[in-house]
Amino acid sequence: MQLNDTIKRVTDRITSRSETLRSDYMLRCERAAKQGPNRAHLTCGNQAHAFAASGKDQDALVTGIGGNLGIITAYNDLLSAHQPFEHYPDLIRKAARATGGTAQVAGGVPAMCDGVTQGQAGMELSLFSRDIIAMSAGIGLSHNVFDSSVYLGVCDKIVPGLVIAAATFGHLPAVFLPAGPMTSGLPNDEKARVRQEFAEGKVDRAALMAAEIASYHGPGTCTFYGTANTNQMLMEFMGLHLPGASFVNPNTPLREALTIEGAKRALAISALGNEYTPVCEVLDARAFVNGIVGLNATGGSTNLLIHLLAMAKSAGIILDWQDFADLSDAVPLIARVYPNGLADINHFHAAGGLGYMIGELLGAGLLHADTKTIVGQGLEHYTREPKLKDGEVVWEAGAGKSLNDKILKPVSDPFQSNGGMKRLMGNLGNGVMKTSAVDQSRWLIEAPAKVFHSQAAVKAAFKAGELNQDVVVVVRFQGPKANGMPELHSLTPLLGILQGKGFQVALVTDGRMSGASGKVPSAIHVSPEALDGGPLARLADGDIVRVDAVNGTLDVLDLAVLERPVAQADLSGNNVGTGREMFEVFRRFVGPADTGASVL
Repeated sequence: MQLNDTIKRVTDRITSRSETLRSDYMLRCERAAKQGPNRAHLTCGNQAHAFAASGKDQDALVTGIGGNLGIITAYNDLLSAHQPFEHYPDLIRKAARATGGTAQVAGGVPAMCDGVTQGQAGMELSLFSRDIIAMSAGIGLSHNVFDSSVYLGVCDKIVPGLVIAAATFGHLPAVFLPAGPMTSGLPNDEKARVRQEFAEGKVDRAALMAAEIASYHGPGTCTFYGTANTNQMLMEFMGLHLPGASFVNPNTPLREALTIEGAKRALAISALGNEYTPVCEVLDARAFVNGIVGLNATGGSTNLLIHLLAMAKSAGIILDWQDFADLSDAVPLIARVYPNGLADINHFHAAGGLGYMIGELLGAGLLHADTKTIVGQGLEHYTREPKLKDGEVVWEAGAGKSLNDKILKPVSDPFQSNGGMKRLMGNLGNGVMKTSAVDQSRWLIEAPAKVFHSQAAVKAAFKAGELNQDVVVVVRFQGPKANGMPELHSLTPLLGILQGKGFQVALVTDGRMSGASGKVPSAIHVSPEALDGGPLARLADGDIVRVDAVNGTLDVLDLAVLERPVAQADLSGNNVGTGREMFEVFRRFVGPADTGASVL
């Protein structure tokens, strides 16, 4: 199938824009590849330190006959999505030995959960944790004794941080090994209903707690299509997972077999074999375009509009939000997974999942078919699904059709003609909106502003009945420099209640919303942020604001507002407590959201 004109045009634009940065990056990777791992060149003392605790693998490491696999793990047993990684290193070491190689845990990286920190002070470290993860992985790999690498991570900031690290060590092959989603529990729409009833005072905290526990009930990722599961989708669309690996549940025979196969594959594509596939060759402009196509076709998390910019830059690729907007216009929404529908990620996988979607999009010319992946040339590999036969993983053709048209539809009959990611530009700045879960009747909201400097202030105004009107809730001083750009997902139930009462409601913020956010129209990531003197800092209560996802605009109607002095906020409370003291340097030097909100 001939490549869609928009896909080609956007890819060519990205390639041209990135030419100098990409050339410099590839030259660095080429030099590092020629030097190879330092293992063979270490002094005896260096080697003794590196291999002292490696037991039965010590001789193989000293002689350097087999490949050595570096494991970067985000394991902790606090988080359900990462708890299954506890036993992965043992599986990986055994798999490496079986192929004549070795494996060592090169380093661990932090993994925090936005579900735990949602609405709490810890959320102000969340975005910054992505760059900390990248740097932590870099420290592990800096020992430079590895021929290839595997990355164990799933959730919101973890995968983007690991991709940044993998790209930085782009001369090494990199295989990402997921843990999979937890089995289905209380339906997500039922959980959301109980949350809203609690916010309205209709049920008590015991009922709320029972619903939450019934929803988040076991090991694995949360089952809604938030940032964590969007990350897993990206890793397949970009060729860094084994085909069909993303949504196999933890602690199943197939999950274990895929982990073993991933370790073997990571060694097979090292420079010691015949299929050398450094990750720098996988992560090119076409791979990132494929990832953005997947983001739109699945109605994925808005957090990736920040993370993909930072991930791409680490691989010498320059993306901007107009690329996302143009691709969104060309790519139809062909999946409905909560919050964009009622199905959870297990239902999605059973209905045909990513293999079906990739096949559909390839057939319509909406993906680059010729990308390099960890399993070989061509994205066609990712239309197949893994099966476990006689203890070994084999890949067979997928169903080739949707097994539930309430969840997956063909490109010829989509749920929505565009991908549901809209760039908003106007006199209030540059932002984005996820429209895929918002009823089209709410894509344009024009109402008086109510301006706040914290989530707590919004909640207090709601409880006092001050928001019972058509309203654009503006929450400013929530950008990266102000307080680390926390998600404001805890406001969703309150705004949903107002919307349910028949009011016209929208949110405008220089902060973020959760990947689970849905029905309330939200202009987020607004840049420049208020602390940088962005136009949001000039708004006052009563100013009429238009949030228009139909035409892609974000404006205050009275232009005289833009002549006001910028508001000042007391941000001293953002600087201390819950570890925030240690992140002052991040707040001081972080870039804006529309370039990836990164310190790297």
